[in-house]
Amino acid sequence: MLVLSQQNFDEIRTHGELTYPNACCGVLLGHVAGGHHLVSEVVRCVNKKGQSARTRYRIAARELIDVQRDARERGLSIVGFYHSHPDAPPHFSRTDLQEAYWVGCSYVIASVFKGAAGDVRSYQLDGMEEDRDFEEEGIRVLPRERSQNGNVH
Repeated sequence: MLVLSQQNFDEIRTHGELTYPNACCGVLLGHVAGGHHLVSEVVRCVNKKGQSARTRYRIAARELIDVQRDARERGLSIVGFYHSHPDAPPHFSRTDLQEAYWVGCSYVIASVFKGAAGDVRSYQLDGMEEDRDFEEEGIRVLPRERSQNGNVH
């Protein structure tokens, strides 16, 4: 199961709206505990897919290395990735599966129709080589915390 705050969930959806009609992409940082991917931070990345950025995404190797190094220095790990599907449902494509290599990570897909964020689904990459596949996993969005004076964080 993927567990993240309402703020992080909203960040993924907002990123998809901001990059529409192109796909957005990013990294999910946090920890794995009890089989759950606990997201503590969403890191926006640049989609380097160029002219095919409407239907595909790619995070540059240098950017990914920098995100991973920064996370490690702060005691965090990469627990997943996210991207948007402009004007398409949040189901993984054959290309999504072919280009996914981080076994055990969550792969979140947010649909964005006509510039407005829609459904969000998460899949965990299992298996190796030709036998790898996505298994849909649940998403638990934690409610916003309220401070003692009633303000929402």
